[in-house]
Amino acid sequence: MKISIENETKLIEELLKAYDVKENEARIVAEVIVDGDLKGFSTHGIGRFPQYIKSIEAGTIKTEGDYEIEKETPGSAMINGNHKFGHYVTVKGMDLAVKKASENGVGVVGIHDSNHYGIAGYYADLASVQDMIGIVISNTEPAMAPFGGKKALLGTNPITISIPSDDINNYICVDMATSITARGTLLQAKRKGEEIPEGLALDKDGKPTTDPSEGLEGSILPFGGFKGYALAFMFELLAGPLVSAACGVDVQGTATPDVMCTKGDLLIVIDPEHFAGSMQFKFYVDQFVNEIRAENGVIPGDREVENIRNNHANGISIDETLYEQLTQIAENKGLKIDEYFEE
Repeated sequence: MKISIENETKLIEELLKAYDVKENEARIVAEVIVDGDLKGFSTHGIGRFPQYIKSIEAGTIKTEGDYEIEKETPGSAMINGNHKFGHYVTVKGMDLAVKKASENGVGVVGIHDSNHYGIAGYYADLASVQDMIGIVISNTEPAMAPFGGKKALLGTNPITISIPSDDINNYICVDMATSITARGTLLQAKRKGEEIPEGLALDKDGKPTTDPSEGLEGSILPFGGFKGYALAFMFELLAGPLVSAACGVDVQGTATPDVMCTKGDLLIVIDPEHFAGSMQFKFYVDQFVNEIRAENGVIPGDREVENIRNNHANGISIDETLYEQLTQIAENKGLKIDEYFEE
């Protein structure tokens, strides 16, 4: 079963508004979810949508109220998300970071008491489309054991960097977890009743496992051994205590929708115009990319571009379990959604 990009956007907005999400917030959430599916991050696309509805029902995502700026300087700000949708809060935070960078060269915004926000690359791209560099760092519920340990104490702690280019054929962005795979990969495999590949996770006793449930109870491995762990460690602190958010075992709510989310986000925007100059920076960016391509190399972002083309043309695949979950969500509000899907 499949759903077109246009229908997915409409469906998400309709369902969110039925659950009393404000129209402007529903639109942002839909855009971010669809962006995740378009780029091939299905674990952070519509597959995560049922989790968000559970959070609304549990009161851990608030549909009323708004975020607030707690502290602010010309180049920085601290945002209390007040448990609104993470997608909405992070877009607003990135808009603020872009504004500060354009005025001061660098804009840094910290966020706490927000929620899971889907694909990090969406927010970094908000900077690069305005000829700035976007960087997003976050922490998550513990999913990784420290190097040499068994108990999960660190999140999958992603980092995203998006770089502007003057060449419309270049989309330059790395969007990755510091774990060897995202937690969503295990959640998706569990939903589909599938095994995960060897080398991704350990069970609670520290033994390798291909069972996603055991991996979720145990720990996901870091990418690159100690180096991946070291980055996850640093990001835990930058996206946690620095922004008045939790770290380590105190981080919750990114995978468990019935508890308040305590993770944090650090958004950094750099305006090249205040450094080498925007035109000069992008000239050398594109020159370097051309050198890579001349050697038949790929750049971070090429895979996403290919996925976007394919998914626009062919639509997004929806497995039977997810379809049933979406149908139940709709029926709870007296809605029918069959017309949005195609065989």
